[in-house]
Amino acid sequence: MTAFDGTEADGFLGGRLRLFQPSTGYRAGLDAVLLAASLSAGDGGAFAEAGSGAGGALLCAASRLEGASFSGFERDEAMLEFARASIVLNGMSGRVKVVRSDIAERPADLENAFDQAFANPPFYAPGETRRPAAGKEGAFLAHTPLKAWALFLLHATRPGGRVTMIHRAAALAEVLELFDRRAGEIEVLPVRPAPGEIANRILIRARKGLRRGPVRLYEGLILHRSPGGALTDRAEGIMTGAALDWR
Repeated sequence: MTAFDGTEADGFLGGRLRLFQPSTGYRAGLDAVLLAASLSAGDGGAFAEAGSGAGGALLCAASRLEGASFSGFERDEAMLEFARASIVLNGMSGRVKVVRSDIAERPADLENAFDQAFANPPFYAPGETRRPAAGKEGAFLAHTPLKAWALFLLHATRPGGRVTMIHRAAALAEVLELFDRRAGEIEVLPVRPAPGEIANRILIRARKGLRRGPVRLYEGLILHRSPGGALTDRAEGIMTGAALDWR
């Protein structure tokens, strides 16, 4: 028996995945699913997520990439407990684990340890936006600088391996600067709420250590057919477990 027995878990990916989350405060949603859908792997592979929270992106990725192993790094013990319970609930204990770790630190044993690493960092520095509701501060307010997130991803990934991040579109210049001279073959996918609207999210990925290769800016993903309307077919497929085609 666990503290989560009898607690209803949220359904993700068309019901393929069930995830325990806090009843109040930050709850994983669209950004986590998009990040997970953006990842790809050949046969196997080891993935690391920086700031894995309750396991939304981590477990969504593990559900789709069944031949890969996943490690989540999170400093909030309460979130780790939710993630551990969800790992057991979904029968993923053999290839998914979460570890208590602060991404502001980069332990030597994690250097070059993973084939890929990914993250959904908090979007705003304290003072940049109104204070989030109780329980959401850690997910929305970046008390750890974005540079630390990028350096953790690059530290944990083997040379030539891929790092992937989702962030608000306004952070694109900062992310590109952080990857400059540290990674190459950079790809950027804008995410727009509806046709004709300005992108408010970006997915960005790059290969560690490469200093050459073009920066590719793709047409992007449109989420809704109209503002506040139904999901597009492409977005609906992602929400039910399909991979995201960057092109």
